[in-house]
Amino acid sequence: MLFVFPDYYKKFKCIKSECRHNCCIGWEIDIDPDTYSFYRSVGNIFDENISTDGEPHFILGENERCPFLNKDNLCDIIIGFGEKHLCHICREHPRFYNELYDRTEAGIGLCCEEAARIILGNPDTVKLETEGESEYEDKIITLRDGIIAVLQNRNKNITERIKDMLLLCGTTLPQFDLDKWCGIFLGLERLDGAWTAALNSLKAGFKTANLKEFDLYMKNRQTEYEQLLVYLIYRHLSSAFDKTDAKIYALFAALSFTVIYYIGAVSFTEKGSFTFTEQAETARLFSSEIEYSDQNLDIILQHLQD
Repeated sequence: MLFVFPDYYKKFKCIKSECRHNCCIGWEIDIDPDTYSFYRSVGNIFDENISTDGEPHFILGENERCPFLNKDNLCDIIIGFGEKHLCHICREHPRFYNELYDRTEAGIGLCCEEAARIILGNPDTVKLETEGESEYEDKIITLRDGIIAVLQNRNKNITERIKDMLLLCGTTLPQFDLDKWCGIFLGLERLDGAWTAALNSLKAGFKTANLKEFDLYMKNRQTEYEQLLVYLIYRHLSSAFDKTDAKIYALFAALSFTVIYYIGAVSFTEKGSFTFTEQAETARLFSSEIEYSDQNLDIILQHLQD
């Protein structure tokens, strides 16, 4: 069995109370059976804060806070019982695992602000590290790794690299109709008002965005877009069944870049600046709203397929 992970994977550590977008707020957290058995054995402190309507989950309190998130934004379960007694989701988030034929591929998700900072702020080309062995040759993984290589070709600009990525999948870069796509995104379930505001600004401003000045402003920050694309391809393309299916995930990466790029361009045109912190927050919002909603992601992929 082979275990694969980006070279930044083990750098991640939860920043706890310093996090501005606490993952213990606003999310319904399901509890795995083993952890639920432990919580039941403890008694009332858990019984009164867990719902068994469907899969067991924590009952969110005021402002949709986890009942075990204290006033200092620290977890009382970790404080009282240790991290080993967190439920699986709390213990692993924002890590993700893609289970394939003879390999597990791991990473950290952009929906977490610290993960976004690590991923997008990495100045070096990402390397995939491995532990264990595999003798199985997977054509999709070979294609995926080839796509990552062309996305990391810093002798070309980002648009040229995206065209090369799509060419490997047997397609070309479409002219994304942002007015249409803004409508599609605004029609999806949305969790954060900041995402709605970003989409509305994009819809109102993409036609007049000063792309020439924005590109000059971002000239020395192209690695942020490279890392975004590599992350999306690494995370999603391994789910493809064949090259035709891989094309849809490559188009998803291209669309994601386009939306995030234009949100930045519109913001820059309005304010004259667009900081790394704003870039990471835009990517975090996109990931939280699209990647972390199976329903929303499926709708986007279906539109791309159509």
